[in-house]
Amino acid sequence: MKDNVLKKDFQKHDVDRIRNLVKGKYGEKTRSSVGFSKAQEFHKEGDVWESDGRTWTIKEGIKQNITKLDKAKKAHLMPLFCPNCNKIMKKRNDKPFYKIHKKCFDCVIDMEIQLKKEGKWEEYERNIKNNELDNRIKELKSFFNERINESNEGFVSESGEVEKWRGKVNKKQAEEYLNHIVENLEALKEK
Repeated sequence: MKDNVLKKDFQKHDVDRIRNLVKGKYGEKTRSSVGFSKAQEFHKEGDVWESDGRTWTIKEGIKQNITKLDKAKKAHLMPLFCPNCNKIMKKRNDKPFYKIHKKCFDCVIDMEIQLKKEGKWEEYERNIKNNELDNRIKELKSFFNERINESNEGFVSESGEVEKWRGKVNKKQAEEYLNHIVENLEALKEK
């Protein structure tokens, strides 16, 4: 009677498992199971798709995640070869000039020599100076708007205590001062 109960407790997969352990086959399967797998999607070069809340593409045969910062990364990276003359950009002035003109230092020099020959150098130089002043004015206004709209009700000191301050910024006086500075910067522009 006990013999029959014992045989019923051990099933085939239990016996197979013990045999595998004795033989040293620790990872061998003793059962087969049935399930399903997701249909595989195949993508080719340049495809863009969304999966798991992310956007993906394939560039040069490599699956890559598309992020919001891709444009910023691309603008920051300098290519190995100049897009204008196809020469290697390895000189120390190539990087700063590439950021501005999107070409190597030698190409910028050639362009500037050509502008001098054509008599357009003064206009080019004036545009560079005026664009720099416009950027300074824009940055100053942005800084001003951030500071003027900032709350000054309380600050955290170095020791971690919250200090309550009284008083407000005189916005009218601050705007007058900003306008005065902007007028002076505008006066520096060449016409």
